[in-house]
Amino acid sequence: MNNERSVPADIPTDMNDLAAFVSVARAGGFRDAARAGGVSASSLSTAVRRLEVKLGLRLLNRTTRSVAPTEAGQRLLDAITPLFGEMAAALDVLNGYRDRPAGTLKLNVPASAARTILPGVLAPFQRAYPEIRVEVVVEDGFVDVLQIGCDAGIRYDERLEQDMIAIPIGPRTERFATAASPAYLAARGRPQHPRELIAHACLRVQFSGGAMPLWHFERDGEQVQIDAPATLVVRPGAAALDLLVRMAVDGMGVVHLFDDMLRPHFESGALVPLFADWPAPFSGPFLYYPGRRHLPAPLRAFVDFVKAHASPDSSAS
Repeated sequence: MNNERSVPADIPTDMNDLAAFVSVARAGGFRDAARAGGVSASSLSTAVRRLEVKLGLRLLNRTTRSVAPTEAGQRLLDAITPLFGEMAAALDVLNGYRDRPAGTLKLNVPASAARTILPGVLAPFQRAYPEIRVEVVVEDGFVDVLQIGCDAGIRYDERLEQDMIAIPIGPRTERFATAASPAYLAARGRPQHPRELIAHACLRVQFSGGAMPLWHFERDGEQVQIDAPATLVVRPGAAALDLLVRMAVDGMGVVHLFDDMLRPHFESGALVPLFADWPAPFSGPFLYYPGRRHLPAPLRAFVDFVKAHASPDSSAS
């Protein structure tokens, strides 16, 4: 038996209340949504409660730790998210009457890109377009950028939906580096072959799904994949990656991360590179965004800027 009340089709609904519900559902909480929208959490709570009373349905399950849509709330979120996107696109047409594009650009990026790619891109972009506000969501899992309210994302060699467009951003080829501190190597010895890492303390990254990526090495056609024993495991994130580097510098084990992240420590002597003759290059990051005809002006400006300022080895593949 269905105990939910039927909802008359002609119920007038305040668009601000719907917008409040969407922002809270996307953010996964009232505080985060309030912070992102520059409003109070209490006003969002009042708006969502008012919407629930009007519809006669609970839209959000609230706990002390999280907020998540109910089944009815998810159905509503799925239905109205595209509508809000179309409304934003319609309003964005007015940007064509400005001398310079304005508005908000929201990017979803992994911690590694936030640390090594974005600083060199965002600073000149915002100098060129000071009227555009940029919001960066740092997240390592692959997500539906539109569903979570972002305009575009950056990922490394990921499978993309067919309706997404991907363009290179940053170097087209990158590599990982392996390193340990002089103190660690003095105490444990320096491995001469990647397979010897099995006998060492290793500092590793674990994805949110639980998998730990193998360490890849390649030389003269020989490829080696190492499932190194982990004495410290962190989930990806800017602070977590910094912790791995700090622990390696403090002599706690061998680290395997982006070369750009470790190079300053090579130059200072805090870390010693290992297996430099075993490079395993991989494709650089891509900026991906919906393949629709009309892009919001801030996203169009960013895409054009990235294309115009691509590094010499960043031609599209």
